[in-house]
Amino acid sequence: MTAEETKRVWAALDGFKIEVPSWGFANTGTRFGKFLQPAAASTIAQKFADAAEVNRLTGAAPTVALHVLWDLPGGLADVPAIQALEAKHGVKAGSINPNLFQDQIYKFGSIANPSAEIRAKAVQHCVDSVEIGKALGSKDVSMWVSDGSNYPGTQSMRRRIEWLQDSLNKTHAALGPGQRMLVEYKPFEPTFYHTDIADWGMARELARTAGPQAKVLVDTGHHALGTNIEQIVTWLLHLDALGGFHFNDRKFADDDLTLGSIDPYQVFRIFHEFISSPASSKGDVAFMIDQSHNMKGKLEAMVQTVVTAQELYAKAALVDQEKLAELQDRCELVAAEEAFRGAFWTDVRPVVKEWREARGLSVDPLGDLHAGEYLKTITAERAASNAGGGSSYA
Repeated sequence: MTAEETKRVWAALDGFKIEVPSWGFANTGTRFGKFLQPAAASTIAQKFADAAEVNRLTGAAPTVALHVLWDLPGGLADVPAIQALEAKHGVKAGSINPNLFQDQIYKFGSIANPSAEIRAKAVQHCVDSVEIGKALGSKDVSMWVSDGSNYPGTQSMRRRIEWLQDSLNKTHAALGPGQRMLVEYKPFEPTFYHTDIADWGMARELARTAGPQAKVLVDTGHHALGTNIEQIVTWLLHLDALGGFHFNDRKFADDDLTLGSIDPYQVFRIFHEFISSPASSKGDVAFMIDQSHNMKGKLEAMVQTVVTAQELYAKAALVDQEKLAELQDRCELVAAEEAFRGAFWTDVRPVVKEWREARGLSVDPLGDLHAGEYLKTITAERAASNAGGGSSYA
């Protein structure tokens, strides 16, 4: 690797940050059940401690995404406790995530429910989440709306669009200066006939009509197989409409595999669009991990994921943009493709290791996690409480 390439990689790594989810440290599972892990976090204090350990080892995860009902069940009254944990552990609260799917009243939807009373309760929860974000200094309120229907003719898709718009508009109106509302989309699950926000076009339009502080949130797993996600990223960057990206991986659908475990080349291609697009400098796209570690150890999976993200981001930074543009303009297809994928095939681990050492970070985060005392200590301390179970994600 040349000195210029090394410089590019180091600069990219210096600026790369990725948020970890609080629920990624807790016992989780599928609709069929869950397998308990002795070291899983069961309290918000434990989640912050785990997040701090990930950040200490990797230097790239300074914020923790919070789920309101799981992490702040008391709402605003829980903010001082979160602030104390921030001060203690040196990591900050990141995106605030309302819970619009767990309450029994949401059986037929939340902010798109046919009941005006239920919609009002859901909107109030979103507004309360905005207020929590203000109190914590959190920039983003991430809206994943699981609403939809399972059977044709059982719901009016047209009226539900109107209810969605009205609810998101009210949430947007509650935002403070510097806050954003991120609108996520998903083609299916848990509803299987129609999902109210099913693709990036719907999310983009809902964000556009809500107001200037609303952006789209993209998730790797929330797409049909074969979808060109990097093209969606490019379009949203071009429109200055992309606010966040949730990274994970999948074999068939959803997002319950660790980043890069199935298709690292796709993640590389997505990162390349962020790095190469002039539009990237116009906005502030928040990177976050959103995956459920049901079989891998919670902490190990999170460290492995952050390290993988750093390595793939470094690979994307290796692409010689000027040379690639020249080859593209001359339509030299093979040469252009080789210049592009050559960066992907480059082993960046040695230069990433050098960067870690120069920054005073662990040169082997996963190895140091296994060799260190933290994982051993929390496994011993938490084993008894985890043996008794507990609610998923909370």
